[in-house]
Amino acid sequence: MDTIVQDGMVIGGRKLKSRFFLGTGRFPSPAVFLQALEASGAEVITFAVRRINLDNYEDDGVLQHVAGRELIYLPNTSGAGNADEAVRIARLARAAGLGDWIKVEISSNPRTLLPDPVETLKATERLADEGFTVLPYTSDDPALCRRLEDAGAAAVMPGGAPIGTGLGILNPYNLGLIAEEARVPVIVDAGLGSAGDAVQAMELGADGILANTPVSKAVDPVAMARAMKLAIEAGRLSRLAGRIPRKRYASASSELEGRLFRPEAREGKT
Repeated sequence: MDTIVQDGMVIGGRKLKSRFFLGTGRFPSPAVFLQALEASGAEVITFAVRRINLDNYEDDGVLQHVAGRELIYLPNTSGAGNADEAVRIARLARAAGLGDWIKVEISSNPRTLLPDPVETLKATERLADEGFTVLPYTSDDPALCRRLEDAGAAAVMPGGAPIGTGLGILNPYNLGLIAEEARVPVIVDAGLGSAGDAVQAMELGADGILANTPVSKAVDPVAMARAMKLAIEAGRLSRLAGRIPRKRYASASSELEGRLFRPEAREGKT
């Protein structure tokens, strides 16, 4: 059996076959989203609670089309400016029947949308104590990710770059450290632009990828969803296979023994 098929990931006691989390926003239409979802193989979808009618979320433009599918909903607290607001949003989502998984997303700067570390840590601790499966979106700070784990995060979600920028992984060193030290899954979230960025993140040791804009705003979202899926699988398999060490100088793939001509013969020596 293929290594990737056997190599699942567990978050909050749930075994996931796919390491790709897909966002639902900004797609050209619900139909395109559904095709992209199928191509991605994702089992977890995320969406902002603030754009959902919690009284009748089944009527949402996207969610109504995925009813009956075996998906895990990961509502997020996008729009929250502090821990109190994030906790309130999470409680509303759970009360509405959206489950107990929550992506904590707290930003105090609308220009950069970078996560607020202090408020994110507070919200994570409070929600974990209330029984939520908490996946906090955070900066690529190894110390902060460790604190979030200690606070009860079921996974940590460091950004590769600011949300929606497509800049890729700006600090591979830090992401590598986070992956090396983490005791919970590491899901790289935000800032990726292409399948190549997903491969890099997985080779650095990430356990999964969350992407929305690079798929939904691609020229062909369905093709990009498929590309991301394959990139995540390839990056994971490459990580498990183990890359060769980097060397300063060239190293021939075959030994000198058995060559037809000695190097000195080409230089006119006998």
